[in-house]
Amino acid sequence: MTLLTAKQLNSEELEIRHDWTIDEIRNLLEMPLIDLLWHAQLVHRRANPGYKVQLASLLSVKTGGCEEDCAYCPQSIRNSSEVTGQPDLDVQPVLERAKIAKEAGADRFCMGWAWREIRDGSPFEAMIQMVQGVRSLGLEACVTAGMLTDQQAKRLAEAGLTSYNHNLDTSPEHYGEIISTRTYQERLETLQRVRAAGISLCCGGIIGMGESITDRASLLRVLATLDPHPESVPINALVAIEGTPLENLSSVDPLEMVRMVATARILMPRSRVRLSAGREQLTKEAQILCLQAGADSIFYGDTLLTTTNPSVLADRELLSEAGVQINSDFRNA
Repeated sequence: MTLLTAKQLNSEELEIRHDWTIDEIRNLLEMPLIDLLWHAQLVHRRANPGYKVQLASLLSVKTGGCEEDCAYCPQSIRNSSEVTGQPDLDVQPVLERAKIAKEAGADRFCMGWAWREIRDGSPFEAMIQMVQGVRSLGLEACVTAGMLTDQQAKRLAEAGLTSYNHNLDTSPEHYGEIISTRTYQERLETLQRVRAAGISLCCGGIIGMGESITDRASLLRVLATLDPHPESVPINALVAIEGTPLENLSSVDPLEMVRMVATARILMPRSRVRLSAGREQLTKEAQILCLQAGADSIFYGDTLLTTTNPSVLADRELLSEAGVQINSDFRNA
């Protein structure tokens, strides 16, 4: 398999491919770790001089009561976790949280709604106001709220939405083991609607849900063959929560996260690779390896929707010890 060489990386532009095969990607995932890290470093140092890391904050605006049956999710009404449906947050408290996030150093504020799809009406109008308010603070604004229509995507774009998150979760082949209430094709169509509206994509997946290495390669292939690549690619590790069908699965080996991050970096050189859910389960050393492998964004704050996250102070110390810079130049959406 041909990989980028140091000589190629010294040229003006990185080669961006959209024709990766599953076999090529699996070979990367199974490469000796030292070699994989070296290749990922070549790409990452060229794409991200100075090792800058973006800080993003995530807030659950609408928690619980979701109609989907995602096997990993405590917010599903079909699962028996302790997370119950709660009233949507109002606009002003959300903007207050955005201000706090900005003061803590975040330059991207992400808002989540536990919906199958966006519904028109007062909740959507509130979402529009939140997006406008977050942007007026000088922050990037990201929304995750399930499926949406072309008109809804257009209105979000007009409100200034920076990015829309809609993860594929896993490979097309493993998807049926995880979710039955929404098809893979519906997820891809949502991505197309977001793109058509001119909003950047935040799209990644989760490892540790019983998938094979080939499944991981297949997920990455779907992402890496999108043209253009998603501007943001969150890499999540399963947080097994009591009351969900996956509650008894073991934690992911931290080095598997490192491999996933490194491979994503090689496949999608210009995308932000976001170290996302499951980070609290990683040691400091594993997180630094992920940063070395190509992660250039972390979610920042004590909570990610309904799961815990390292504290702001711990993250500040981590980034300082790793010697990476906090990025605030909005290089990518």
